[in-house]
This record gives sequence, structure tokens and C-alpha cells, in this order.
Amino acid sequence: MEIITWVLDGALVHQDSEGHNGVIYPGLAQRMSAGTGILHSEKNDSWTLTGEPAHHDPVHFIQMWAIPDESGIRPGYEQLDINAELALGGWTTLASGMPEHGNQRAIGIRQKHAALHVARLRPAETREIVTAPFAHLFVARGSAELEGAGTLATGDAVRVTGAEGQRLTGGPDGAEVLMWEMNAAISMA
Repeated sequence: MEIITWVLDGALVHQDSEGHNGVIYPGLAQRMSAGTGILHSEKNDSWTLTGEPAHHDPVHFIQMWAIPDESGIRPGYEQLDINAELALGGWTTLASGMPEHGNQRAIGIRQKHAALHVARLRPAETREIVTAPFAHLFVARGSAELEGAGTLATGDAVRVTGAEGQRLTGGPDGAEVLMWEMNAAISMA
């Protein structure tokens, strides 16, 4: 599996048997490839690494899994802060295995048919969704209006077959939306 973690609030500590460790926080794109096998943990105890006082703040995150397009890959890990790109507005490519994203992606995944984008829409801000054979939108927070589908609230998802650039508009409080772009039907979780 290619496992992508996106933190909305709080922070997670990642540690794995390949020696990777770090704090995952909002705006940091993180991918772990399970590959041929890995032991890992993600815990809400960032204070143990940062030197901050102990806390009991909740963490709110999304974890998405995609099956790689090749077997027998080595375990791997990658992370990158994309807050500066997100502040520019519009869609930011969070992770991609599609060759056409080349230098646009934040982190790479081993799935040549998929890319994950994120947008933090301000109230009434409108963006087009991708033109692709398959698109999957998930409203992580807030609400948005999707042309032809209606209002989507926090936790709502919609799959679009034959997506052709439908408009997505941020609701009264804006929205944070994750969008998978797929040029083939692939297994996701």
C-alpha cells in the first residue's frame, strides 16, 4: 500500500522499522510505502519529540491508501511541508505517481494512474475539479457546492465518472477538500 496521511488539526508522531520518524502536522504531506513489509506507528504524542510540555490535545487526520501499480517494492517514506503552496489558493498536488505532474507534486506515490490534490477554499471561492476519467472528492472540513451534485458538508464524498471540470464553490465558512484524480479504475481505501 501507498499510505498518505493528512493532518487537519493537532500533530502525529510517525515512527517505523526503516528508521524514519517525525512529526506530521497540518500542511505537511506524508507518504509511507508499506512495500514488502514495515512496522510503524502514528501517535498523538508530538511533545515527546518537540520538547513541548505534555498535552492532551486531540488530533484529527485522514489516512488514505492506494494499491501501488507494481509489486515487490521496498518500504519507503516521504514528507514535505506544502503550506506555502496552499496559501497561494487553488488546487495543490499533494501526492502523485502520474508522470504529467513531474515537478508539481509534493510527494511521489507508486501509482501511475492516481494523483491527490488538496484545496482550502475561502467562502464563495470557486475552483474547477479535474478533467479525468475518475475523480473522488472528500470534504475534510467546511462545506462546498459541487455543480450538478449540490451541497457537500464535512465528511461527505462524491465520485465523478467522466469529470469535466465541474465547479466547486466554498461554503459560508470555506472548505478543505481532498480530490483524487484517476485515469484508470484503481483500488483505494
